[in-house]
Amino acid sequence: MALVSLQGVSVAFGVRQLLNAVNLNVAPGTRMALVGPNGSGKTTLLRIMAGLAVPDSGEVVRERDTRIGYVPQAGVVPAGRTLREETETAFAAGRTLLEESRGIEERLSLLGDGSRETAGLLARHSEIAERLEASGYHRRDEQVDRVLAGLGFARDDGGRNCADFSAGWQMRIALARTILEGPDILLLDEPTNYLDLEARTWLEEFLHGFPGGALVVSHDRYFLDVTVTRVAEIWMTRVSVFAGTYSHYEEVRRRELEAIMERFRLQQEEIARVEAFIRRFRYNASKARLVQSRINWLERLERIEVPPVVKRMRFSFPAAPPSVRRVLASDALAKAYAGRPVFAEVGFELGRGERLVVVGANGAGKSTLLRILSGREPPDAGAVVRGTGVALAWYSQEQADAWTSDRAVIEEVEAAAPTALVPELRNLLGAFLFRGDDILKPVSVLSGGEKSRLSMLLLLLRPANLLVLDEPTNHLDIASKDVLLGALQQFPGTVVFVSHDRAFIEGLATAVLELRGGKARWYPGGYEYYLRKTGAEAGESAAAEAARSAAAAADAPSASMIERQEEKRLKSELRGLERGEEETLRLADELEDRRRAIEEEMADPRAYADGERMRTLSREHEAVRLEHERLMAVWEDQGRNISGLKARLAGLRNGTTAR
Repeated sequence: MALVSLQGVSVAFGVRQLLNAVNLNVAPGTRMALVGPNGSGKTTLLRIMAGLAVPDSGEVVRERDTRIGYVPQAGVVPAGRTLREETETAFAAGRTLLEESRGIEERLSLLGDGSRETAGLLARHSEIAERLEASGYHRRDEQVDRVLAGLGFARDDGGRNCADFSAGWQMRIALARTILEGPDILLLDEPTNYLDLEARTWLEEFLHGFPGGALVVSHDRYFLDVTVTRVAEIWMTRVSVFAGTYSHYEEVRRRELEAIMERFRLQQEEIARVEAFIRRFRYNASKARLVQSRINWLERLERIEVPPVVKRMRFSFPAAPPSVRRVLASDALAKAYAGRPVFAEVGFELGRGERLVVVGANGAGKSTLLRILSGREPPDAGAVVRGTGVALAWYSQEQADAWTSDRAVIEEVEAAAPTALVPELRNLLGAFLFRGDDILKPVSVLSGGEKSRLSMLLLLLRPANLLVLDEPTNHLDIASKDVLLGALQQFPGTVVFVSHDRAFIEGLATAVLELRGGKARWYPGGYEYYLRKTGAEAGESAAAEAARSAAAAADAPSASMIERQEEKRLKSELRGLERGEEETLRLADELEDRRRAIEEEMADPRAYADGERMRTLSREHEAVRLEHERLMAVWEDQGRNISGLKARLAGLRNGTTAR
């Protein structure tokens, strides 16, 4: 049986012990996640298991003929071959067997029937034939097509040179080649970093049917929950294995930590009581024997070691200016590159407080749409309209990569943070994986992932009421994603985002805009609603659809006409209310400007000498304040009325077309 086993493996870097006496087995059928804090040794352990690194002590046992496939986080650069040629290298072992088989056939043709070699050659030829059939070598074209399609490659990508693909796509090539090699044990280090939702779903399904063993490092909670049945945790240099899903492991670990902390608290109370007794009676001769017995007890006591628990961060956005009810709208947006259409006729409206996720297959135009909505790129046709008072903040990986600065990380954060958050900055930086001396690094020397995390943190510190985020969870571990998700869930403004992390999407999205076939479709609900809706639509038969259409046609004309008239009336009323809301906000802004001007004049020492002028300014200041409060109350009423109208409009619509 194929098996990889670590037995008493230890690794140290200088004086720091990374792994200590680790025992871990991976066999066929194993579905195991490898988890632990950043820097705990997950990648090192995978490399040792793959035979690419040697432990300081301990033993790595691999059963004979066990084939191990390892895909690292990054750094694989397949070049010099086309995509098809690169994937064909996965079948090198099969080609070697085939050449041996042909050599045997030639040898047999030269031997007589009575040769003593014949029986042995025939047995070897039969063994090779069985191995070739089991490996799927003769079906390799079909396998290559299936794997490449599952990982998101287009049909015409096969002839492209691997060097022409981006770094993320090159990692997909490495994953495809490793899968096609048909290993007995599959070691995957952050495979979801470079996969979109569709490719992740395919990988999940592949792992479910994979007959070998798999050990996976990932920061995607949903991916782990649906693929693994065991969790190996690196904790304080040791490895412990928990049965069940990742979420079950989290719950078990939480309870264990609570129990450890409670035992630690009770032990510390007992130690304090004993030490107080020793101090009180240390110089009392009649109590000398009792004092010594307690000193001996303290020396023999096995102290409970408290694990370095990372404090769970709670983060609140700085106050942002209020915006109108309709924050963002697009009308018939279209975009093409080099004459190739990306999408067309994309139109929708986004209200205050909504959190919209844009989904679609790779190449559907998700990032392009976000760049257009943020003003980073113009559309070929159509328009984007932002509401009055909208303050937009934008995040993308490309923007983070292009960032250059000689200031230290902590200096950048201090310069951007509101005063109220300054005491929490080091904790916030820790939540985004900047710990210890990391905060003193100049931004110019940070890696792409570090720049990405810092850029995301700075964006969260700036007042804004519309966030446009392209892949905000890349390069974040699960704890950091939880901090970001919690902050965005409490964010009072509006969010438009693209993400390939399903747990993050399900926790945040209140609406889904799907880009498919160059068109947009709006789903007014969370991601689970979107999946149910699209799944139901995909499962509907043509006959059922025709039956519904025929039944509706019998009495639809009059009903649909009434609905259209009512929808038209409500839309007209809604436009009037939205114009009124914008006017109210404009007047409130003017009053706020006037209030500040009055306060500046009242602060002028020359005004002190003119008592009448000061009384006039004071009365005007009070009048402006009261009027501003009245307008804010009107604005809130207008917002409630607009929400009511939108709810009535939603009831008239079928809830599946772009709005």
